[in-house]
Amino acid sequence: MERFEVFPLHQNKHLIKQCCAVINSEWPRSEMARLYSLEASCDTLPTSLVLVKEEDSSKTVLGHAKITPIPSIPDGGFIETVVIDNHHRGKGLGKYLMHKTEEYIKTLGLNVAYLSTIDKQEFYSKLGYIQCQPISIYGGCSKMVSVIVPSRKTFMKKQLT
Repeated sequence: MERFEVFPLHQNKHLIKQCCAVINSEWPRSEMARLYSLEASCDTLPTSLVLVKEEDSSKTVLGHAKITPIPSIPDGGFIETVVIDNHHRGKGLGKYLMHKTEEYIKTLGLNVAYLSTIDKQEFYSKLGYIQCQPISIYGGCSKMVSVIVPSRKTFMKKQLT
């Protein structure tokens, strides 16, 4: 029987290379840069959550979602790098990973989830996300950034209850 679990990557560092491979299969980047980013995962944000399938005593990484702080929105968390392994899509695992990610965000005392997407607006809308103004996860004024660097991204948010 397949069993799925979502937990912080930094509590299972031995899965970091598997996680890197899943993310890089969707968005190729140097392994060193990706590993550096994943190694930053911690309890206080940024936090990388991994979706794993447990069979016997082995764990296989099937998905990833990262939560980062939003300096200008203290009660919000930004969800990024959401991915499900290509061979396991269409089985409800993305929905499951997002649900677990939102639960984790609430345990941090945050009550609004933000994200941006280029082509998955319909998926996130079905999960209760609505379109919102662009936000910056780096602090400062995001309007200035969007004027200088036009983005194809749609920003979305969800009030977590």
